[in-house]
Amino acid sequence: MKGLFSNTAISRFFFLSGIFLLFIAAPTLGQALTAEKSSEGIEVSENGKKILFFQTAPKSLNGKYERAGYVHPLYSLNGKVISEDMPADHPHHHGIFWAWHQIILNGKFVADGWTSKDISWKPTKVDWKKSKGAGTIRAELAWNLKSADAPPRSIVKENTLITIFKETDGYRIIDFDIRLKALVDGLEIGGSDNVWGYGGFSPRLTVPKDLSFTWDNKPLYPPQPVNTGVYASWVDFRGSFEGEPGAVSGVAVFPKHPRRDEPVSWILNLKSSMQNVRYPGRTPIPLSRKGLRLQYRVIVHDGKLSNETLVRLYEQYMQLK
Repeated sequence: MKGLFSNTAISRFFFLSGIFLLFIAAPTLGQALTAEKSSEGIEVSENGKKILFFQTAPKSLNGKYERAGYVHPLYSLNGKVISEDMPADHPHHHGIFWAWHQIILNGKFVADGWTSKDISWKPTKVDWKKSKGAGTIRAELAWNLKSADAPPRSIVKENTLITIFKETDGYRIIDFDIRLKALVDGLEIGGSDNVWGYGGFSPRLTVPKDLSFTWDNKPLYPPQPVNTGVYASWVDFRGSFEGEPGAVSGVAVFPKHPRRDEPVSWILNLKSSMQNVRYPGRTPIPLSRKGLRLQYRVIVHDGKLSNETLVRLYEQYMQLK
């Protein structure tokens, strides 16, 4: 015998060692993005740490402000809740939601989607699909007009994709792809009919005292609120969102404007309120049967993300279809 072990014995040793290592690593390898469905919605986690909850069942506050099809809670990278749903100061705000004050049919105001007046959201299909490094919530909802003297009438078909990526390098990407298709002719949607023009994609985040807004290293310090809007391609929100002074984290929001040649307008708030990517503003726009597509990227980060990284991530996002 040339040695203590033959080639066969050595091969068998490494094979069994590999099987053992795979066995002990299996729980870790098996842990990734997971989704747990319930009667209320879908909760997405990574390695047991909660990321977000997508509310599919209609939820109300004592029968008022009922809504479905929004994200709450949204969690920080440390697993702390950083969004608010139906807060006392604005009970019609719902985590990360998208809504419009003016819903007009054939020239007549028929519902207020911002306050859930005379309209409801009914989920017709919701599922979860995993892919390499990500998972997607796919939701189909019907917007139904409500009336005391008539049965509910569907006027919009909403198809929303929420793609959640694995955490990497101190940040997590969450993409929102919202498609609205009119089911009737003569439909329009618009923001509030006043100088604010509230309407569109609206994250209702916790508001720490040290909250700051920046865009490409440019500080945005608006009054309360910004009547005419702040124009910025994207905004990074930083502060003690988790409720611990000095423990700064952040949420950046990248909008893809339906018309790339138009500037992106924001309503930003340093006090308790939502942060609104204002679209289309005060003047309603037609919502056709061909549909309207709205896209947003939300980046939840640890507060250490550099401006250079944010710029790179924004440019990468804008190149995607």
